[in-house]
This record gives sequence, structure tokens and C-alpha cells, in this order.
Amino acid sequence: MTVTGGSGSVGLTSAALALVAASSAAGSWCAAVGMPALGAVAAAELGLDLARFALVPAAGPQWATVTAALLDALDIVMVQPPFRVQSADARRLSARARERGSVLLVVEHGCRARWPERPGVRVSVQEARWEGLGQGHGRLEARRVETVVDGRGTASRPRRAWLWLPAPPGGVERG
Repeated sequence: MTVTGGSGSVGLTSAALALVAASSAAGSWCAAVGMPALGAVAAAELGLDLARFALVPAAGPQWATVTAALLDALDIVMVQPPFRVQSADARRLSARARERGSVLLVVEHGCRARWPERPGVRVSVQEARWEGLGQGHGRLEARRVETVVDGRGTASRPRRAWLWLPAPPGGVERG
């Protein structure tokens, strides 16, 4: 599965975390590799169980080895590759995820596509708007993002939805 964003990629990390949060809250073990800007507070506000979450902010040139090891042990691994991925590495990681029954979630900024394989399911963030600021003052409280889901097979027909990431009370809501 791939999560992509447009040129600004606003809301991309939030969308990826939202996909993982429900599984994490239900008891799945999760990790993120190569996502140094990922905020633990934001992840928790979206419902991610931080006690079941491993963060490897910068794995460097060994990112594929680190990702493979995490796929062996955890249920869901989000990865943002630091550079263009070789096709052989992408196939190996995808095969490892299938063998172990894990989910490999690739996070890509649209302008910097690095994963060579076409995903089975792709979640794209098209647009994002923040809510909460009053007349030039206040606190950002919620972000509304337009998402599009498409892919291969049964996911080939694109579906659009607006989501709150996070919703005003926290978590994720459709709207």
C-alpha cells in the first residue's frame, strides 16, 4: 500500500498515521522508518498506541535492512525511503511483507516518487485545510483533507472522501 501526496504533501503523514491508528489501538504492533518529522503527540491524537509503536527516524543507507527486520517482527511498517528504491529491493520487501502477513505502507511525496512498484492500493492526499484560527489568533484544532483511494483489481475504481485528521475531539472522522 502506498500513501502519496501532491507537491505540498500537506496531510500526508497524518493520512498514513490515520491508516495505522485503528490497527494499533486494536493491538497491532507498528513502526515507522525514515520519517524524522513524525510527531509522537500528533500520532497519539490520531489514536496510535505509542506503547506498540517503534520509530526509526533515520535509518540511512541501511533503511531496507531495518525495514525487513521490522517486517519480520511487527504487523505494520510505514517507510519513507531516503532515495529512489531499486526494483529488486522493492520486490524483496513486498514479498517479505506477504510471507510474514505484515503490511508495508510506503509514504511518498508526489513530487518525489521513490517506490518503483505499482501498489495494490494507493491513498492520495489531494487537498488539506486547517480549522481553528479565529480572527488571526487561536489554536489550530483540526485539519480536513481530501483523500482518493485507488489501485489495482477491486481497488481500481477511485473513491474520494473528506476526512478530519485529526477531528476536533481527536481521532479521525469522515466529513
